[in-house]
Amino acid sequence: MPAHPGHPPLPPLAGGPPGPAALRPLLDTVLDALAAGARDRRGPLPAGGPQAVAAAIAALGDVLPTTGTGAAEALSTLVHALAAGAADPADPLCAAHLHCPPLALAAAADLAASVLNASLDSWDQAPAASTLEAALTRALAAALYPGRPTADALVTTGGTESNQLALLLARERHGPHLTVLHGANAHHSVPRAAWLLGLPPATALPTPTGTLDPATLDQALAATPGPALVTATAGTTDAGLIDPLDALADVCDRHHADLHVDAAYGGALALSSDPRHRTPLHGIERARSLTLDLHKLGWQPVAAGLLAVPDDTLLAPLAHQADYLNAADDTEAGLPDLLGRSLRTTRRADALKIAVTFRALGRDGIGQLIEATLEAARRLAALLEAHPHFELHAAPTLSTVLFRPTGARDEDLAALRRRLLHGGHAVLGRATADGRLWLKATLLNPHTTAADLDTLVRLLEKPPEGTHR
Repeated sequence: MPAHPGHPPLPPLAGGPPGPAALRPLLDTVLDALAAGARDRRGPLPAGGPQAVAAAIAALGDVLPTTGTGAAEALSTLVHALAAGAADPADPLCAAHLHCPPLALAAAADLAASVLNASLDSWDQAPAASTLEAALTRALAAALYPGRPTADALVTTGGTESNQLALLLARERHGPHLTVLHGANAHHSVPRAAWLLGLPPATALPTPTGTLDPATLDQALAATPGPALVTATAGTTDAGLIDPLDALADVCDRHHADLHVDAAYGGALALSSDPRHRTPLHGIERARSLTLDLHKLGWQPVAAGLLAVPDDTLLAPLAHQADYLNAADDTEAGLPDLLGRSLRTTRRADALKIAVTFRALGRDGIGQLIEATLEAARRLAALLEAHPHFELHAAPTLSTVLFRPTGARDEDLAALRRRLLHGGHAVLGRATADGRLWLKATLLNPHTTAADLDTLVRLLEKPPEGTHR
């Protein structure tokens, strides 16, 4: 039905009873465009580098046309362009960053969250979504903090937001003169959060072995006046290493310092039902707060972060009141108050995809995905260690493998990585360790096969001259 006489009909909505019928043909268009784009890309990322990608996007024409092209053309053209120009984490040779391929069922659940468009800043915008999120966060926190019945967690956009919230809560406990100490191996968001929150500059402690040494921390805390927050890491960005959490917790206890664990990368191991996966995280339950990203070793679409605490009273400083969202009389009448669940106001139902994944797979299924991923990293490390032309930095702790061609100069290593990128052949990361540059393979695709790893090693043995086009 036209909006006004002589005008075209208004485009349909995604929700409500007519929504599914309107979505079906559009989803077919999207899925066809995704498939066509992947075929045209023919690899982990587009060939030709930034200039080729920019030219392809520019060729699409005006992104703000006066007259539209219609839903089918717009979806087909732009989804195809993004798929053809993607660095696709589902390709086994796309292994540079902590950027996982999402599970199909999680992506499907994310579509439902988009359609319903709940905003979790007041109960009347998200009745079921907010209730499901509360149940999920309590269950995940209980798994991270066994035996703590009041443990809880907040849903965040990822490690950066979670770490900032952890420092904020510590500042509210101890005041603005809080000293933040972290290893040199910590994520960049930790010192940045101290800056954003007006705290004294964070103190980086040396980590020459890649992890934070308890003796180094003990010495630093002994020289620190006033309250302190220590940030340990369970899964470093560069090498996937895990700090000795239990020993660090002992040091923090002796000095009456708070412990926060940034387990954005490695924390998912604690959710596995396999005790072998949980063992490297021994002591994590002693943290005053911890960060976890399920869009890393959890195979969720971005964003799926958490900040967990052992007692929900620790979240009290986040309480906030706005009459139009959580009026006092509404709260007294029993409507849940959601504003203290985040520093954000508008907030989508990111908990849905996580809940669907755990319901579908269970902790056993998550453990199987983790084991398949860790096994791929162990297999790649064994291939490289046995190869006469490569040097392995160390056996992988999680799913990150650092290596380099034997005898290569750092500048040659950087050039090799860019050559593979520009050719569209492989996406590898880079990291500095022991004063040298290393190539980094971050394996997060549980479907990676031995043949895929053989292909990667062959590419590195003799990189192709040109692109794969």
